[in-house]
Amino acid sequence: MPKPPSRAFARIRAEVLRLVALIPEGRFTTYGSIAVHMNVVARHVATVLSRLSEEESASLPWHRVVSADARISPNMDPKLAARQKRLLRAEGLRFNREGFIQDADDHFHPVGLRRNIRWSDP
Repeated sequence: MPKPPSRAFARIRAEVLRLVALIPEGRFTTYGSIAVHMNVVARHVATVLSRLSEEESASLPWHRVVSADARISPNMDPKLAARQKRLLRAEGLRFNREGFIQDADDHFHPVGLRRNIRWSDP
């Protein structure tokens, strides 16, 4: 039987979902920028987004979160990566031949400054 998620992970998950929901259409941010803002590592953000329920995936703009180099994560399942690219293109983002978002600075959504958060209970 798998170990249930910790309360800290549940709090991290809720904050990732909240921040992703705030990314405006036609903009993107990175796993790392969310992580820095939250005082966690980018892998935490990626883990949360990779485990969305079907309902969450349908209602949350998860596709607006990309790798630090402004491209779709090369670790993503190819079908899901193609879906992400389609969704971003539908919002007006363009990609170059190498798969990087063009004019990334014009479309980047800054999450905010690093917050000094302790996710675990003292």
